[in-house]
Formats: sequence, structure tokens, C-alpha cells
Amino acid sequence: QVQLVESGGGSVQPGGSLKLSCTTSKIDLGSYAVAYFRQTPGPGREGISCIGRSDDSTVYIDSVKGRFAISRNSAENTVYLQMNSLKPEDTAVYFCALSPPLRIGERCPSLNSGNFGSWGQGTQVTVSS
Repeated sequence: QVQLVESGGGSVQPGGSLKLSCTTSKIDLGSYAVAYFRQTPGPGREGISCIGRSDDSTVYIDSVKGRFAISRNSAENTVYLQMNSLKPEDTAVYFCALSPPLRIGERCPSLNSGNFGSWGQGTQVTVSS
């Protein structure tokens, strides 16, 4: 497994923005799908977004569509999650995760934690007034 390094969490007021980063020095992220999950107190992690090996292959759950944007910077070997119009219900620990290696153009696997094998350490996002 590969250790991913996350950053960018913090505390913001409702309506604010944060940008999460996920990177590693061990492998080329371009050969993998990268997903973001979040976890609140309670069972399981919720998959919220993924970018496939093709940069135009992105997936979002309904609750973040239009507010969050996932992107990849190949030169920086980093995947970003831009989070806008944040709501209190977005408060959670956010994790990035890698799929197994994908073929060129292959899209994201379904946003089930079992489909992703390497994880970041998590970063706290708190949205409150």
C-alpha cells in the first residue's frame, strides 16, 4: 500500500470554501483513480467524489454536486478537492484513497471503500458559525 498525504482541512463558516490536497512521492497518481471519502461519528466512510484515469471522468454524490470539484495536477502529482458553499453537514474527517491501477481512460470504480486500497491519514473539515 501507498501512504497518501493530505492537507487543506480547517474550520470555516457556512458558505465558505476549502481546498483539500492529496499527494504522494511514491507513485504516479496518474495511473490510478483517486477518490475522496468522508467520515462522521458513526458507521462507515461515505465516498463523495472520484477522478478516473481520464481527467474528464469525475464522479460526485448528489449532496456535493455543483459545490465540490475534483481535479488532478499531473505536474504536482496531486489531486485536489475544491469545496465551495460548505454546509454544517459537510463537517467530517476527509480521506483520499487510491484505486488499484487503471487502464488508460478507465473510469472510477464505484465509491465503495472496499474498492480503494491505499488511504491518506485524514484531515478534519469543520463547518460552523
